[in-house]
Formats: sequence, structure tokens, C-alpha cells
Amino acid sequence: MRYYLVVGEASGDIHAANLMRALRERDSYAEFRFWGGDRMAAASGEAPQRHIRELNYMGFWEVLRNLRTLMALQREAERDIRAWKPDALILVDYPGFNLRLAGRLQNAGLRIYWYIAPQVWAWKANRVQKLAARVDRLYAILPFEPAFFAARGMDVDFVGHPLLDHLDLPPLDARAPEGAEAASGYLALLPGSRPQELQRMLPMMLGLAARMPERRFRLAAVAHIEDQQYRSLTAAWPQNVDLVRGQTADLLREAEAAVVTSGTATLECALIGTPQVVVYKGGALNVWLARRLIRVPYIALPNLVMERPLVPELIQGEASPEGVQKVLSSLLKGQPERRAMREGYAELRRKLGGPGASARTAERLLARLKGA
Repeated sequence: MRYYLVVGEASGDIHAANLMRALRERDSYAEFRFWGGDRMAAASGEAPQRHIRELNYMGFWEVLRNLRTLMALQREAERDIRAWKPDALILVDYPGFNLRLAGRLQNAGLRIYWYIAPQVWAWKANRVQKLAARVDRLYAILPFEPAFFAARGMDVDFVGHPLLDHLDLPPLDARAPEGAEAASGYLALLPGSRPQELQRMLPMMLGLAARMPERRFRLAAVAHIEDQQYRSLTAAWPQNVDLVRGQTADLLREAEAAVVTSGTATLECALIGTPQVVVYKGGALNVWLARRLIRVPYIALPNLVMERPLVPELIQGEASPEGVQKVLSSLLKGQPERRAMREGYAELRRKLGGPGASARTAERLLARLKGA
């Protein structure tokens, strides 16, 4: 069968690549065409029609400022999908773009599936009706999502979180004891995967490193952003910060603790078991709008899944080098807050279930395509 996938960010590239492998294992005649990144290219042996680096806009103002470009890209995607005539169009997260694209293709005679349900529970719950009208099936990855959608008249499949596939985690009882963990002694910095995130988060994180010259830091660089882009955001790169590319999971496994920009990486950090401080800074307009529109009590995914403040969240002015240093110090080895967080992480993993999200999604999607 022919599968067309549309992905707009780095985390979606990871999960879509795993889904492509799962589909190919079950469909030896699978053909792929996609908008995505390097991981999807490696999984399919094909080049993306558009790379995620061309689609990485975030925040209300950035999207509004680039609205004309985004609309042109949607029209381009629509034309290409209609011309290629896939058996299945698979939209992966990236809701602002993909929901409008689904609307453009609603009457094109395509079977449209959405993997990784958009976070409409955070804001714009009225989008559920649009999803139900435009998408043949929605595959959810967070345990509270099926109840949310069911309460609004939409039945969805809960397939588990794909990070559990990507990370290849050991059993919970195999985790190193407190005294043996984090022998490396460095601290991890995860500033995000989008240029806008880097501009806001990286200077603060480097300021934190400058305040702690006695400690080593390793900064997780993403594949589609060049080293020079990182280094151009500060006049003086601290000597105690190393740039590490394409090794985020391994970096987190060896880190004593981490400072993580809010997003999927916070859940990755929790599943690996690394104590973390979650930080976020946005543009003034973006934050003003978010505080009036977003209806959830937390920004960090571990807290949303656990429905309690498992990891500390520092937002806007609180996310200063001084503020982060104070909270981070309470999570280093030997501190009671560290032990409590790691115990919460074990509970979080149980709530998310075991690995196999990619396989379950592929099986259910193929069953629908074959009319089973």
C-alpha cells in the first residue's frame, strides 16, 4: 500500500520513522512519501518532500507572522497528496498545520488517520468536532485522552506512548540504585528543537552554567540545527559546556540531573529516570494569550499524566539562571526531592504502559485499511 505521512517537528520525525518500520514489517509492498526529517528518510530510504526544518514555527505570534508561508505549504502538500493518491494519509501531531490540511482533503476520497492525538485538551476543545469530521481514526498516546475524547462523542484508540519504543528502556526494577547512578557527574541541558526555543532558552541555560563553573554541562543538540546556530546565540560560550549532537537519550542516562525546555523531552527525561527542572520562556504576546486560553494546570507532560506536580516548572521570569540553580540544587544526589521524583517516575512508567505503540498503531491502521 501507499502511505503519505506529514510531520512538522523533531519528535514527530522519531515516532513516524518507527511507525514506518512497523508498517513495512507488516506490509512488504509498503511505499512511502512524506514531509518529515532525517529519521523518516533513513527508515524509508526516500528523501522528504519537505524537511521539518522548513516547518518549525511555534507560538501564536510566529505562526501569525508566517501565516502566508504556512498556507502556501498547506496548498503544496494538498496538491502533492492528491496527485500521489495514497491508500492512507497519516498525519502525525503538528495540529495547527495538519488539522487544516485534513480539512482541505476532507472530500478528496482519502482515508485519513491521525497518529499522536493533538493536545486539544489543553485548549481549543472545540477542535474535537473538526477532528471527528475530518479524520477516519485517531490514535492517542496519553492515558487520559480516551476519556477526554469520549466525553465529547469521539471514540479513539489508545496505543501507548511511542517513546517507550524509541528509548528501549530496561525494566523498572533494573534501574541503578541511588548510590551507583550518574557516575559521570555532569548536568544535561535540553534547550529545545526549534530555532525560536533556542533563542529564548539557550542564553538562560548558558547563564546557569556560568554560575556553576565547578560543574560540567552537556547540551543536547538536534540534528537539523548546525553547531554555529547554537554558538551564535551567545557572545561567550562557557568553557564548562560541551555540545553533544544526536545522543540525547544516552546523554540523559548518564546525567546527574537535567534542565529541560517544556515539550516531549520532559517525558523522555522522566522515562529514562533523570531528575529534571522544566523551564519555559515565550514571547510576551504568546504567554499572554496562553494564560487566557490554555485550560490545564501544568505545562510539563509528566505532571499532566500524573495529575500532580511531579517535576518543578519554572516559567517566564522564574526561569532565570538564579531560579533554576536553586531548584536544580535540590535534585542532586543525596537530596530527598531527588528520591521522591524518581519514585514518581516509576509510577509514571506504569501509567503509560509497556512498549509497542508503533506496532499497535500499524496493526490497527492496516486492519482498517483492509476492512477487518
